[in-house]
Amino acid sequence: MIPEHATIAGARHGTATVNDTRLHYVTAGDHGAPVLLVHGFPETWWAFRTLIPLLAARHRVYAVDLRGSGDSDIADENHTSAVAAADLHELIVHLAIGPMHVVGQDVSGGVVYRLAAGHPEDVISLTAIEAGLAGFGAEALADVTQGGVWYIGALATPGIAALLFEKQARAFIGDYLYPLYGVPRSATTAEDVTEFARTYGRPGGFSGAAGLYRSMLTEGRELRALALKGPLRAPVTTIGSRGGGFTHAAFHAAALQEVTDIRLAEVGHYVAQEAPRLLAKTLIETFATNTP
Repeated sequence: MIPEHATIAGARHGTATVNDTRLHYVTAGDHGAPVLLVHGFPETWWAFRTLIPLLAARHRVYAVDLRGSGDSDIADENHTSAVAAADLHELIVHLAIGPMHVVGQDVSGGVVYRLAAGHPEDVISLTAIEAGLAGFGAEALADVTQGGVWYIGALATPGIAALLFEKQARAFIGDYLYPLYGVPRSATTAEDVTEFARTYGRPGGFSGAAGLYRSMLTEGRELRALALKGPLRAPVTTIGSRGGGFTHAAFHAAALQEVTDIRLAEVGHYVAQEAPRLLAKTLIETFATNTP
């Protein structure tokens, strides 16, 4: 069984007080260019549990729990992707290891884009996995009339997450979301779901995701304005699986530069959990290509 605070062999847990919050992170590996893994929803650092040791053979790996998720402090109702990006910037400064290969997936797309655009000194390369951007098509993910999902709007509504989801976190994640996205049984265990539910089910456990989804529905004009300031300094790679070319289309338009487009056939939305070895190989090759 997973202990109260889940861990993996070789991982070290740490916390950093930055930007008026406390972030929890896990690190592994002691050589190579540093890598920052940024989870999506309904995830925490634990989504990278298999990926981390594969990357740590060649890199110093850090996997963070975003504000309002995992074992980091909860977020308030003013939480946005801009706040989350500022958290990551201050975390990178706190770690004092220089710029990092930044990898973001799912709803953290806006967070890592803001980090790369606002703090280019922090980012060696940017890789977005199955992620969208407000102002560049992500809003459609909440449009149920066009195949979007209902829970995005529910989470974005203040107070609804605590009312509807916290006490049923295990059922919502394990019995609803994973089947909805066709996650194979081999990719997650009951113990994995228990670990995600442990922190999402705490008071305020959905607060981080709620803030990021509110941002996704409201920050389109702001991200378009940010994009108009010019191309990102760091090289950008997108990895699409179930979403096809959705991620590439968004980041190619927002980054205003050539973006490497990688597609993983026969892999579902939760790439790090469903195909960690394939993802590790892809990321290691991407980092090697994009390391000065």
